[in-house]
Amino acid sequence: MAREWECAPPPAAAAAFHAGLPGYRPTELLELPVLAEELGVGRVFVKDESTRLGLPAFKVLGASWAVAQVLAGSPAPAAGDVAARFTVAALRRAAADRPVELVTATDGNHGRAVAWMGRLLGLRARVFVPRVVPEGASAGIAAEGATVTVVDGPYDRAVERAAAYTAAGPGRTLVQDTAWPGYERVPGWIVEGYDTLLREVDTQLAGHGVPGPDLVTVPVGVGSLAQAVVTHYRARRPGRSVSPAILAVEPDTAACVLASLHSGAPRSVPTGSTVMAGLNCGTPSSLAWPVLAAGLDTAIAVPDRAAARAAADLARLGVPAGPTGAASLAGARAAMTGADARERRGDLAVTPSSVLVLLSTDGSAATTGAPASRIVV
Repeated sequence: MAREWECAPPPAAAAAFHAGLPGYRPTELLELPVLAEELGVGRVFVKDESTRLGLPAFKVLGASWAVAQVLAGSPAPAAGDVAARFTVAALRRAAADRPVELVTATDGNHGRAVAWMGRLLGLRARVFVPRVVPEGASAGIAAEGATVTVVDGPYDRAVERAAAYTAAGPGRTLVQDTAWPGYERVPGWIVEGYDTLLREVDTQLAGHGVPGPDLVTVPVGVGSLAQAVVTHYRARRPGRSVSPAILAVEPDTAACVLASLHSGAPRSVPTGSTVMAGLNCGTPSSLAWPVLAAGLDTAIAVPDRAAARAAADLARLGVPAGPTGAASLAGARAAMTGADARERRGDLAVTPSSVLVLLSTDGSAATTGAPASRIVV
């Protein structure tokens, strides 16, 4: 069973680094009893990532840690070394001594996070976006000082263009949040960065008198955040009890993880447009796939209308989620209500006393930004 699978624990150094970033504070974990009543469980908590370090999504946790690792070089730091080697001042000095152009592809939020790090450290950034990305998202990236290149084709094509651009010239570093054979070190650092979010959840649940969740629901694009969730909750720890069930949620127009789980091997799927723009990815990360195959309980695909409804409902409850972040609620509803719900709830070990954590990964402002002044097509 996925809940019995174990892996090595993620390093703690990223959380120490994030604590030193300007404006850092844990994002809110909100308890929503009305959702607990609707879903027939004991308690529901929503992790609201709409204000992470002044950006409207969690992505900066991974991008910042990866850029810091690129600039600081090896060896990788222990948590106690971060204060000396990974301060913003030290990274700015490293950037001035060895300037690089940060390059990435994005559906929106990851690219903005890389651009934010470039601005913080005085580095140039170039971000490739598929044409289907909303203009507001591209404008937000450009407002951080990045050059935005629009690509005809889906997200996977934008990734190819970013990788080719990086390889074509000196002084360019690819900071991509998906992996493929031969490119896995930087995506691994990004996954490590996401663990900060989950450490916050642990502390916040403890403050509510809850030892841990029974089910975690996570939106999935290429699977890197889901990889971080599985790694965090399946890590070998002394005295670890049975870990929670983990449910991945994808758009029904871009369900690459679900297709891969059905086939037992990574699969690419064609993608179209979706209101869940941050999840519009056609190929699982090669780094994430084996972890998800071993440690993920199940995946579910939801239509745009379900994500839009979930976003509107969360907004009424005080959580400014975009459809991408609200996919976690849409997936929980699809899994635990309606036809065959009894069987699905049994598979996930969900009972009337279960504690659910829904990861709302971005805010309703994720596609807004200042007018784009440096967009190059």
